[in-house]
Amino acid sequence: MEVLYKDFVISDDPDLLQLDRICALLASSYWASDRSREKIEKSIQNSLCFGVYNEGEQIAFARCVTDYATMFWLADVMVDENYRGQGIGKAMVQAILSHELLRGLNGILATRDAHTLYAKYGFANVDPERYMRKAAEESKPAILTEQTDE
Repeated sequence: MEVLYKDFVISDDPDLLQLDRICALLASSYWASDRSREKIEKSIQNSLCFGVYNEGEQIAFARCVTDYATMFWLADVMVDENYRGQGIGKAMVQAILSHELLRGLNGILATRDAHTLYAKYGFANVDPERYMRKAAEESKPAILTEQTDE
């Protein structure tokens, strides 16, 4: 997929992704500033990724974790601060939501500060009594125990 927005190219071509630029973008975010290069690279390998390019340089990034059948998780949406305010993030989100592999799927995301932006694209606040999250922790061997409802 390739979409033109002004003088920018929005693409899902994994060969165009620039890992150094993606790492720099994510390092300036509140959610991924301590994510290692190795984790970023692995997350890219296991996601449908999108980049926005200006004269060949990557200036924005987003990725979707998906099963391609029922749902996708929109994550790591980031635009270089030098290019913000030009509608690039909005154009990228629109291109993602229009992507043939994601059409008709339920979308979820997490944001601390962009609720109004994503509401324009049909995302709604989730019932906080149903939304749950398990934070990442150090890997430990699985120990299965008998569970009881108490």
